[in-house]
Amino acid sequence: MGESDHPSRISVHQALGGGSVADFLLWRRWCGAAVCLVSASSLWFLFERAGYNLLSFVANVVLLLVVILFLWAKSASILNRPLPPLPDMEISEESVVKAADVIRVWINYALSVARDIAVGRNVKLFLQVAFGLWVVSYIGSLFNFLTLVYIGVVLSLSVPVLYDKYQDHIDDKLRVTHRVVQTQYKKIDDKILRKIPMPINMGKKTQ
Repeated sequence: MGESDHPSRISVHQALGGGSVADFLLWRRWCGAAVCLVSASSLWFLFERAGYNLLSFVANVVLLLVVILFLWAKSASILNRPLPPLPDMEISEESVVKAADVIRVWINYALSVARDIAVGRNVKLFLQVAFGLWVVSYIGSLFNFLTLVYIGVVLSLSVPVLYDKYQDHIDDKLRVTHRVVQTQYKKIDDKILRKIPMPINMGKKTQ
């Protein structure tokens, strides 16, 4: 099944934004991806297996950097050498506004879901949220936060590459899985959820 069979399908690189982040996740900038993976693996080993404390590690690293920069600047002024090449370390207002907009969208969505559950008494949405939170709680009971972050880094550096390489086969399996899930959900919806009486205000709201 070639790419010509799916003229409207976008590539994985385009789906990831088509920029430097997509190149990074697809290992087209393999040096940066390899450094990220090795660094994440080393940090996870230090904190999880060697028992190193995160706060002590951060403090020691920052202390080492400060000492190096201080001695570099002092020696540069004495020996007439150039100062450390430090960029202007500041966050632009545009970056703050973009981050705030993204956070605002997610917060408003969460508040909308909470209102539909509490005020609208949306049973389907309540069950979906409850199931999702239970899954998150179950996964959290198996791993600690640092391990979850490490797993997320490994997956982000492996899943896009594998999907880009085996996209056709994965899409076929996902279609079959999606049909099975839809069939089972429809059965649950017909047998259980549709039999739950809808509140009067919800009926008026949907009209």
